[in-house]
Amino acid sequence: MKNLLKIIQNNNLFVKMFLVMVISIVSVSVLITFSTIRMSSNLFMETFSITNTKVLNQIKQRLEAFNYSVVVTAIDVQNNGTVKEVLTQKDGSSLQMNTSFYSIKEEMERIYNDNSTDANMILLGVNYHLFNMKYSNWPVTADTLVNHPMTVKTRENPNKILYQFDWSEATNGVPMIVATKVLTERSTGNIYGYLYVPIREQNFREFYEGYTSQGNNVLVMNSDGRIISSNQLEMIGENALNLLSYTSEIEDNNLDHKEVNVFEKDYLMLSEYLPTLDLYIVNLINKDLVIDNLVDTKEIVLISIGIVLLAVLVVFIISRRMTVSLSKLINQISNMARYNFSKPVQVTGGYEARKMASAFNYMLNELHEYVNILMKTQQKQRKAELEALQHQINPHFLYNTLTSIKFLVKEGKKESAFDTIDALISLLQNALGNVDETISVEQEIVNMKNYVLINQTRYGDRIKVNYLISPDCLQYHLPKLVIQPFIENAFFHAFTHKKHGYIQILIAQRENNLVCEVIDTGDGIAVDKTEKKLPYLKEKRQLFSGIGVRNVNERIQLLYGKDYGVEITSELGKGTKVKITLPLMK
Repeated sequence: MKNLLKIIQNNNLFVKMFLVMVISIVSVSVLITFSTIRMSSNLFMETFSITNTKVLNQIKQRLEAFNYSVVVTAIDVQNNGTVKEVLTQKDGSSLQMNTSFYSIKEEMERIYNDNSTDANMILLGVNYHLFNMKYSNWPVTADTLVNHPMTVKTRENPNKILYQFDWSEATNGVPMIVATKVLTERSTGNIYGYLYVPIREQNFREFYEGYTSQGNNVLVMNSDGRIISSNQLEMIGENALNLLSYTSEIEDNNLDHKEVNVFEKDYLMLSEYLPTLDLYIVNLINKDLVIDNLVDTKEIVLISIGIVLLAVLVVFIISRRMTVSLSKLINQISNMARYNFSKPVQVTGGYEARKMASAFNYMLNELHEYVNILMKTQQKQRKAELEALQHQINPHFLYNTLTSIKFLVKEGKKESAFDTIDALISLLQNALGNVDETISVEQEIVNMKNYVLINQTRYGDRIKVNYLISPDCLQYHLPKLVIQPFIENAFFHAFTHKKHGYIQILIAQRENNLVCEVIDTGDGIAVDKTEKKLPYLKEKRQLFSGIGVRNVNERIQLLYGKDYGVEITSELGKGTKVKITLPLMK
């Protein structure tokens, strides 16, 4: 993983260019593929819907032709005197009945001789005489038909030919579509019989079955929303009121087709109303299934993938050639900035890379000169600032110290007064020297003890100071006034709430560094562990000199680099620890 990350980092420009171009190619290819499939699907569905509209018209013509034969049959039956006579005559002798049966049978065969649909013709008279041309087709009795719902409905609509669906015990469980018509006398309008032209659903299906296929379904529905015929057998007999509403919407809005969700699937729906039969022809096209069968989506996707792979290969070769010289130049600049800022880059590669390398080397030379000038100026400025701060001995410190000496003299504590004066003199001599000077750890301890003596003379010994100094560090040197500001902070800021405590000063050698620590048991301060900055952000006036905590850290890093400096950790209520890291110097 590390090697992979390193390779990516070294070829960052190439990786970025390559990824951008690959993403662009893939995105364009996906969009084109999607658009192609979508346009192909839409074009196919439009063509399919136009074709199916013509198919519906052909089915409509076949059903209307069948209806025409039924209408002609009804007229012929209505006008046939023999039929009327037989259906109205009372029961007579066996000879008369046989003669009547033979006569009407002959008339029925003459009137209705359409064998193309395997339909049947049945006549029922008010005298309960029933004549069935094809008894095997529908072995029904007069008692069954007289009070059958389809007869009742036919009687209620004497001027219409009704197409009714039945799938009950009356049809022996065989789904059947029956065309019915009342036979009436012209003069009086009295009913003398009924005409039935039944056709089995499986035979009725032959009108359109040749136009169906997988995913392309046809169903015939009556005005009540009941499906009376379909190539999908499980739909026969179902009530589909939602389909009925869709057919009305298509008809009212003069739509060619409509996308619908019925029977828990999405379909493209076409419909045609047959007013003469009072039936609806509905064509349901399963878009997904039909498109999958006719539009090879997999082939289109594979072609797109092949084009993408070829384009990516070409892009890889071209991008690699363009970026290899630039990547080398970038790596040189990166390594130079990390390891050797003064080393110029090699002028190699293509025209653009050579021009950039030459311009960079020229800029680097100019930059070196400006950096040297700037560093010298900053060093002089920092030295002047520190010297000015170092000489700003706080007059309050001197005033308070002299006042303390005065009280000691008045109280007759001459030795304590002399010790305090000696400590003050030594402290001032050390503070007012050259800021660039370094002093030994041993001398720094003496200065700290003098400072602590003065403070304990003024405020008492409620804050005790312990010194833990490794003997092997006494001869090492450190800059002046790098520990004293932290002892001062501990004295005057760490014991605001707590009135008593300890300050421990530790100096030791650790990992080839000189480590000085000032630890107090005071109030502690809030330190954000996520921040790398010093927590003493608020400016506080130093009671002895103007050199504060931040000045110490900046001064150490300016002299010795970023690997050295001040680190502060603290916990509220427990105290603060200051760690000063310096190089070993003798």
